[in-house]
Amino acid sequence: MELEKHYTTRSGWLRAAVLGANDGILSTTSIAIGVAAASHTRSPIILAALAGLVAGALSMAAGEYVSVSSQSDIEAADLEREKKELETIPDIELKELAKIYKKRGLDSKLSMQVAVQLSKHNALEAHAKDELGINEFSQPKPLQAALASATSFISGGLLPFLVSLFAPVNIMVILLYSFAIIFLALSGGIAAKAGGSGMVKGIIRICFWGTIAMGITALVGYLFGVKTA
Repeated sequence: MELEKHYTTRSGWLRAAVLGANDGILSTTSIAIGVAAASHTRSPIILAALAGLVAGALSMAAGEYVSVSSQSDIEAADLEREKKELETIPDIELKELAKIYKKRGLDSKLSMQVAVQLSKHNALEAHAKDELGINEFSQPKPLQAALASATSFISGGLLPFLVSLFAPVNIMVILLYSFAIIFLALSGGIAAKAGGSGMVKGIIRICFWGTIAMGITALVGYLFGVKTA
């Protein structure tokens, strides 16, 4: 018999990878479209796309590292506090653990038996999982998250950057938007497939909001840009 497939273990890296790739596509394309809407030459568009690609990748990595590190610090502090409570007030902690199991549907006697058995095995682990919601799957990994975000941003941002290098300048805005929608649809579909959710819903959602973002950026470029000779 085949085991069931579960996707929750992928949530951490999948979130960082998808967010990075989509942001890379959307941010780089939006910047390039904004400049392309205000310029008749290729150089400013390439420069803007490259600057957006580099700055975005570094920003994503730094932001993800700080965010996940903060989460890790909070969890470490909670675990340390729980460890001290287990050393000083073990009876109260045992009753607290049994109360958790009782709320889940076990009767009072069985709840206490389960709490005692798990506490004998590893009390801190039992409290971490069942009281604090901390387990090996959700444990934050700052460096991994930062590298995943930066790498995925670059992989997404390279696509519109290549379009800015080779697409005809007179239809640059149209081609940037068209390729971006294709890239976003592929990204949304892959993310939905990897996460076990509906592909159509994921694709429509990312393409809709991507269109709004790029449309507003292009409008800003047309309204406030200065055409270069």
